[in-house]
Amino acid sequence: MDSAAAREQALDAAEELFYGRGIQSVGMDDIRGASGVSLKRLYQLFPAKEQLVEAYLERRDVRWRGRLAEFVELRQDPEERILAVFEWLEGWFGEDGFRGCAWINSYGELGATSARVVAQVRAHKQALRDYLAGLVADAGLPGALAGQLLLLAEGAMVTAGITGSAEPAREAREAARTLMAC
Repeated sequence: MDSAAAREQALDAAEELFYGRGIQSVGMDDIRGASGVSLKRLYQLFPAKEQLVEAYLERRDVRWRGRLAEFVELRQDPEERILAVFEWLEGWFGEDGFRGCAWINSYGELGATSARVVAQVRAHKQALRDYLAGLVADAGLPGALAGQLLLLAEGAMVTAGITGSAEPAREAREAARTLMAC
């Protein structure tokens, strides 16, 4: 198996295990078993578990934000695009295996000890804020709304992860609608 294929298999396994069980409860041997990539090859690709976590978060970020943008872009009205963010969150919260935000979870586990993880988490959250700022600008709404929407989205993610309910997304969408009307 070439390095690119081995890397993808390792990342697939890491994503499933890290997101499903938590980063600290998963060892490199677990990744080896789930991916079929030898331990020697895993350490060639990712010399430290922290580098595997970083790559997992980076890859997940690209896919997560891509799915969000694809959903939002189906709306024509700029204000409806903002509300669509929360509709997308509601769908995500309802998916089988939803365990909250991977970046918040990772920060909770490793934020105090891993500068690499902190950098990935901050980059993801900044990208989401920037995306919301673009939607707000396109709708001709005050720029400060982007930060408020980010807080609504983040709060919904945390609450949905804890409660196992999609209701926080619906509540956040209604709060966003109220903020947009002010």
